[in-house]
Amino acid sequence: MDVLFWAVMFVIFVCAELATVQLVSIWLGLGALISMMIAFFTDFTFLAQLTVFILISAVSLLISVPMLRKRMHAPVVHTNSELEIGKNATVIEEINSDNGTGRVTLNGVDWNAVADDSSQIIPNGSIVTVKAVRGATLTVAAKDKSAAVR
Repeated sequence: MDVLFWAVMFVIFVCAELATVQLVSIWLGLGALISMMIAFFTDFTFLAQLTVFILISAVSLLISVPMLRKRMHAPVVHTNSELEIGKNATVIEEINSDNGTGRVTLNGVDWNAVADDSSQIIPNGSIVTVKAVRGATLTVAAKDKSAAVR
């Protein structure tokens, strides 16, 4: 009966981990797995199994937290893409959020582009101003508002 309990707990903790992918229950899953093996191979009482579960979970947590902290505080690599904000670019593919299209060229580099007003359609050949940079996508606004279509 104890083996079944620990097997169910292991499955619950692993499913919770898979659902969150945030390392919230992986240590508890390891503790449940070890407790399940102890219940299967020994005649320890449930209290002893529970103690092993708590100890294994706590120790694995204490060992892994310092390693995780190093990964969480990885240095940020600055790309200087924020320097592109405020510059003018030329639309080389119509910017239309409904169709999922939009490309501009800025300083000889092609970028994906979206309009800052998602209801706007900015035609090919228009001049736009860069408002924000998110990854490889520029958020732009039409320089000549009459050229943009709603």
